[in-house]
Amino acid sequence: MTWKPSPLAGVDHRALPLDPMQGYLLSRLDGTMDVPTLAALLNLGEDRVAAMLSDLVKLGAVDSAVPVTQRLPAPSVEVPAEPLTAPDEVPEEEDSPALRARTATHRQLFEQHLHARPLDQRVAQAKVAVEPDLSAWCFDPTTEVIRALLENPRLTTLHARLIAAHHRTVAGLEALGSRVAFTNDQGVRRALLQNPLLPNGLFRRLWSSRRLLDQFLVAISREAPEQVKAMARDLLRATFNQRPGEERVDLILSTEGRCLASLVGATLDSQATALMCRRTYISTLLIQNIARWSAAPPPLIAHLRRQDVVKRNPVLRQMLERHPNAS
Repeated sequence: MTWKPSPLAGVDHRALPLDPMQGYLLSRLDGTMDVPTLAALLNLGEDRVAAMLSDLVKLGAVDSAVPVTQRLPAPSVEVPAEPLTAPDEVPEEEDSPALRARTATHRQLFEQHLHARPLDQRVAQAKVAVEPDLSAWCFDPTTEVIRALLENPRLTTLHARLIAAHHRTVAGLEALGSRVAFTNDQGVRRALLQNPLLPNGLFRRLWSSRRLLDQFLVAISREAPEQVKAMARDLLRATFNQRPGEERVDLILSTEGRCLASLVGATLDSQATALMCRRTYISTLLIQNIARWSAAPPPLIAHLRRQDVVKRNPVLRQMLERHPNAS
C-alpha cells in the first residue's frame, strides 16, 4: 500500500520540537500525496523526505506508515536509540499532560506565593532557588529576576524554554539571548519565535546566519506572531542578495516561487540566473510566481517562454509576454 502521510488529529503541533523543514513538511501533508510527490514538491530527495516523515511519526505528529489493519503489537514499536532530552532534563514530551500540569502548577505557585514578595527579595531568592521554586521564578515578569535566574547554576534548558515562552520584557529576552548554551537549544529558539516581544536585534543574531529557506519558513509560519514574521521578511530581503547563487536558486525552487512575493527589491545575479536557466520547468505555480516577480531577469523570462508547459498554456504564455523584462 502506498503511504500518503497525514497529520494526526488532536495533536498540538505547535508544542512539538520541530525544525523549520519538519514544520514546513507537516504543513503540506493532507493525506493525498505520497513520498515521491512530497519530494518533488519540496525539491528534496525521497530519502530525506522519508527520514523527516519517520521523525514526525516518532514525535507523534504524523500517522504511521503501517496501515491500521497491519500494525504490529505495541511491544514491537521502535524506540529511539538516543534519548530525546539531555540528562539534566525531564524526559517528558513537550505537550504531555504531565508537563502541562507541571507548568500550570509552577505558574500558580509564582502567582499565589512568590509574586507578592519585594523585588529585591525575589532577585536574591531567584539566584539560589531550587525546584519547584526555580521553575516558578521563570514566570516572573521583571527583567531583574530573569537576570538573577540566569546566574543560578541549576538553571537548565527546560527553564530557559519557560522564560522564552512566557517572559514579556525585551531586556529579559535579551539577557536570555546572551546565553549561547540556551539559544542553541531548538526548544528555546522555537519558544522565542512564538513570543510577540522577541527583540529584532536578538532575532537577527539568531537567524541571520541561517539558511534563506529557514528564514522564509519563519516568515510564513502559522505559529509566529505577525511582528516576528515581519522581522523574518525584512531579514530575508536583507540577506538574499548576499548569499551564493546556489542557495538563492534553492530557495526559489523549493518554495515553488512563493518566496518571491517577499523579495521586493531583490535581484538575481548572472550566476543565479544561469543556474535557473539550466533547468526544465514543469510546475505552472513556479512559472506563475516568477512571471509575477518584476525583478525576474530577461534571460530567465526568455528561457521560461521556451518551455513546453508554457507553449501549451496560453495563460502562462501571456503572463510572460507581458512581463516588463520580456524581450
